[in-house]
Amino acid sequence: MTGSKALLTPDRMEEVSALLSSHGVDAWLLYDFHDQNPLAHRLLGLGKTTRQAFALFPRRGHPILLRHAIEASPWSRWPWESREYHGWRELIQGLRDLLSSLEVVAMEVSENGAIPAVDRVPLGVVDMVRATGVSVTSSMNLVTAFHARWSNEGLKLHRVAAEVVRAIALVAFQKAAEAASGRTPILEVELMEWIRTELRANGLTDQEDCIVAGGEHSSDAHYEPVGHGAPLEEGSVVLIDLWGRHPDGGIHADQTWMGFLGQRPSDRLVEVWSAVREARDAALGFLSGRAAKGESVRGWEVDEVARRTLARRELDLYFIHRLGHSIDRDLHGSGPNLDDLETREERRLLPGVGFSVEPGVYIPGELGVRSEVNVHWGADGPEVTPQEIQDELLLSTET
Repeated sequence: MTGSKALLTPDRMEEVSALLSSHGVDAWLLYDFHDQNPLAHRLLGLGKTTRQAFALFPRRGHPILLRHAIEASPWSRWPWESREYHGWRELIQGLRDLLSSLEVVAMEVSENGAIPAVDRVPLGVVDMVRATGVSVTSSMNLVTAFHARWSNEGLKLHRVAAEVVRAIALVAFQKAAEAASGRTPILEVELMEWIRTELRANGLTDQEDCIVAGGEHSSDAHYEPVGHGAPLEEGSVVLIDLWGRHPDGGIHADQTWMGFLGQRPSDRLVEVWSAVREARDAALGFLSGRAAKGESVRGWEVDEVARRTLARRELDLYFIHRLGHSIDRDLHGSGPNLDDLETREERRLLPGVGFSVEPGVYIPGELGVRSEVNVHWGADGPEVTPQEIQDELLLSTET
């Protein structure tokens, strides 16, 4: 295997066995063809592949690989038994032999498409596995345990990135405010380009990017400006969403900050900001409370808390996305989301996973408000980043 460092290594096989046993599954069957299963690639530390392969991690016994004879190099670091096939007949027979003593295997599938981030194996391959007489269940909990958890180094780099992102967001807003008060407003894309440059200059050079949305554009949750975008004029609401990570094991910091280019925001903006902040803090308080009691948390439960909070202000109709997304080696990771809208996230938050908390209210043609922080679900409960989260709207400094 010539890719990144594998996550499934010999010293972790006892963990695999224990988790399989706890879920009543006989084995974890990882499948890949032509790099289409990124979870398998990262778990196995694979480089470029072009042929179908199955890697079996049984509850009892040692892992076994079934790969094409031409693909020796991509699998050169596989430390266990390796079996070869040449043609499709040998592949089918080899798969039957591989699974002959098993009843249930876990694969990267998702019943009814409930967890798209884990749904990586084509239906035809699942059919091929089932044709051997084996039942297939989702590997979602295995993915959480072995792919979504942050390393100690990842957490350390995330903390650094979080403070960098916060600092850049605050300076970016001040640049917009100064330009607006000077009657030469900066354009949305100009500020985005400045933010990207600053992220890179501060070491966040992996998957770094941002959104800057002014005025009614803030009501578009994933706004993309046309051309150079609109000017950020005095009297406008400004949404700044920015993210990035350190390479080589860093975990993304992903934050959204809200400001108003002026000193006197409208009552409507203050009302919506207050509601979004309250929903964010209610979710964070719920997480802390569950942790203090030693109780488990499922992703949908946290989403529900924030949504109920907005409902009390009759603003839940405008909260059109999940409360938070998993963050792991990707900005939108494969672990548990905080979601009871787009999906029903039944997975538990396991120690070591991370995610965003980002309630938002988007009133079409008027304004949008989002407040986003990140959480690492540690052994002692939630650690929120950055250290100082936004409590009040950012306002222009009077001149």
